[in-house]
Amino acid sequence: MLEFAYPWALGLLAAPFVVWAITPAHREQASAVRFPFFRMIAQVLGEDPDEGSVVRRRIGIQWLFAGLAWLLLVAGLAKPQWVGPPIERVQASRDVMLAVDLSGSMDEHDFKRGDGQRVRRLDAVKEVVGEFISAREGDRIGLIVFGTKAYLQAPFTQDLEVARALLDVSEVNMAGPNTALGDAIGLAIRSFEASQVEKRLLVLLTDGSDTGSRMTPRNAAEVARQRGVTIYTIGVGDPTGRSEDRVDFDALKTVASVAGGRFFEAGDAAALATVYAEIDQLVPREVIVESYRPRESLVHWPAAAVSILGVSFYGLMALRGLVRRSP
Repeated sequence: MLEFAYPWALGLLAAPFVVWAITPAHREQASAVRFPFFRMIAQVLGEDPDEGSVVRRRIGIQWLFAGLAWLLLVAGLAKPQWVGPPIERVQASRDVMLAVDLSGSMDEHDFKRGDGQRVRRLDAVKEVVGEFISAREGDRIGLIVFGTKAYLQAPFTQDLEVARALLDVSEVNMAGPNTALGDAIGLAIRSFEASQVEKRLLVLLTDGSDTGSRMTPRNAAEVARQRGVTIYTIGVGDPTGRSEDRVDFDALKTVASVAGGRFFEAGDAAALATVYAEIDQLVPREVIVESYRPRESLVHWPAAAVSILGVSFYGLMALRGLVRRSP
């Protein structure tokens, strides 16, 4: 679609008519031939001599070229541009970090699916968390896996397919057999430091208790709260087990409470899916859509047309003069 950046400039099209109407004709002195008997001739003709002038008449092609040139100059001043169709860009309004426990206890086959089949904890987590990732259009997703140590499996990205693929290749014990819960929160906080959005969410899933983090989960949650990071914790597994195989629900509740989030308990695959659905309702997805229309300047077209018109006019006038002077 053709538009003018400065449409008010088109008002200059009327400028020649205004100047013509309000300004007197141009006068200039010119050489003249004096001859005798001028007054006698005037008396014979019955004329009363007075000051006069010679009006040079322009031929039609001169008016045509002048009008076209002025039209093109004014069009160039109005800055014509071609406006393309609108282009929309979805901008992330929230960063979501998913922290998944890969300690040895995630290899237990005690999660029930809807058909009653028992599956490995990690397999059930991959299925549910993978669907959660796929539904995060408009968010930037990051993935942390932790065991004895915490590792950034996927930095924040809007490429949801890549994030899900990196989750699918995660395996039990690839980060060590223990559970460094506090270190996982600390790594998430460092990952959020480069974030430019205000809404920052950490969803942490574990089936064990913290065993040897350099920072306690509570202290890490306090730092997260100060940095504007909300933490939702999910506990899976047996809270009555022994040692590190026992999931510490109390610690997870404390982390969520300190960081302004909520704690959830998931005993099977269906409950885990419900937990993620509830998190989605508690923190609904927000999308910032930016729309713009590409604009291409067309000023060079009227400028080129004026140049060609000027060259053509002077060439035509020169040719006309040669024709008139020829015998």
